[in-house]
Amino acid sequence: MEQFKIRIIDLLKEDARMSPSLIATMLGASEAEVAGAIRELEEANVIVKYATVVNWAKVDDDKVTALIEVQITPERGRGFDAIAERIYLYPEVKSVFLMSGAYDLLVEIEGKTLKEVASFVSNKLSPIDRVLSTKTHFILKKYKQDGIIFENHEEDPRLLISP
Repeated sequence: MEQFKIRIIDLLKEDARMSPSLIATMLGASEAEVAGAIRELEEANVIVKYATVVNWAKVDDDKVTALIEVQITPERGRGFDAIAERIYLYPEVKSVFLMSGAYDLLVEIEGKTLKEVASFVSNKLSPIDRVLSTKTHFILKKYKQDGIIFENHEEDPRLLISP
């Protein structure tokens, strides 16, 4: 992929609301070039969606998020893809990642209660053929997501002293 498009992607990743005219100014290109490149990236499914990062702790919304480690036996001819597809089609599932290491898939899900998440794991995820084991971790607090720090941190007021 050409460097121009990669620079556009980087800018939109930082702020998806950035206008093509501002991007053009920043990159020293014409607005038409930038708009055309963005359109091509969208049509090629490189840019899939424009999303907002929300600090749900500041919203009066009691969501429970869990990360589930899943060990599976790969399917002959399709590897991990068939089982990953079966899992990501559930509406509770927000993300699925193929991992290296002690487990095969990392599944992120959201529910209204701990009981709802536990029910998903025991009634929908664990019974899937080829799922060997699961390990569920509940997210208690998010400090940083997608490069965004959620809490303002105070600068250390002390003066730096060097030897």
